[in-house]
Amino acid sequence: MAIRIAKIIKLSCLMFAIAPLTLPLVISQASADTLDEVRARGFLKCGITESGVGFSYLDASGNRAGFEVDHCKTIAAAVFGELKVEYVLATPQTGFTLLQSGAIDLFPAGATWSYLRDASLGLDYAGIYFYDGQGFMVRKDKQVSRVTDLGGATICVAQGTTLEQNLADYFESAGLKYQLITFADTDKSLEAYQADRCDALTMQRAALAARSSGMYDRSLHQILDETISSEPQGPLVRQNDSRWRDIVWWSFNARLLAESHGISQANVEKVRQQSGNREVQRLLGVYGEFGAVMGLSNEWAYDIIRLVGSYQDVWERNLTPIGLERGPNRLWKDGGLMFALPFR
Repeated sequence: MAIRIAKIIKLSCLMFAIAPLTLPLVISQASADTLDEVRARGFLKCGITESGVGFSYLDASGNRAGFEVDHCKTIAAAVFGELKVEYVLATPQTGFTLLQSGAIDLFPAGATWSYLRDASLGLDYAGIYFYDGQGFMVRKDKQVSRVTDLGGATICVAQGTTLEQNLADYFESAGLKYQLITFADTDKSLEAYQADRCDALTMQRAALAARSSGMYDRSLHQILDETISSEPQGPLVRQNDSRWRDIVWWSFNARLLAESHGISQANVEKVRQQSGNREVQRLLGVYGEFGAVMGLSNEWAYDIIRLVGSYQDVWERNLTPIGLERGPNRLWKDGGLMFALPFR
């Protein structure tokens, strides 16, 4: 028995010794209950990126707005019944570290849910709120209609993202060569593309639509219809904090469920007073005590819809104005991939 225990200890020590060599980042653990910390602080610390009009930007009044920002507001509404949020600027590269260190409570900035991110960062995804794919922008005078037309092209891309790996996988599979030029962030890659330093710019199609909306010569460029990857995106929280993950996931789900029942920010008060549908009554805090199991008020979902709106409200407020079609982000009954879990 002693020999067997000694072997187990030896093996455990060996596994611990090689772990840092096989994981891209050191795994961190949630050391406390995030809900309690947020309540004690009195506001949510939410990491956001400067991802452009429609997603995260300063509006004409100098206020934070966008699809990404509304995810922050959604969680604040659920916790406080008010929009008590401090926005912490991050990049796709620094957002993970800020969350791991406890500098932010949530990183909702559209990070693609991938195997290594999920398994090795010490972070958890809390659902998928946006389906996207990697696309390309090219100049119309280049007469490029398909991605395969970019064989031999120079392509601008932001480094430290999944975009580089997707490019390598696709072009290797297609037997095509290309020249890659990487930049610290998406803004710099867009600037280089506009300066004609590359033949094409690649990023997720939604980001291309948002970033390119302010280009002075936008009419001279086109976003190709094809995508070369699947990019399911969702908010990230720290691992080992299941209550906080549940709050983030179910808060998003509440917006989906509201849309599926025809509830919007404009009619939520009327529906709350008049609906005889039991699921709607549970969602809006009229029937049962469904907030207590997550440490929230019974009106947490009602507060989300009242202050932020349904998924449709959030989309139409932020993404419809920049011409982004819902596509796979439609509800399943409308041919999309979005499916609200039952509230019971």
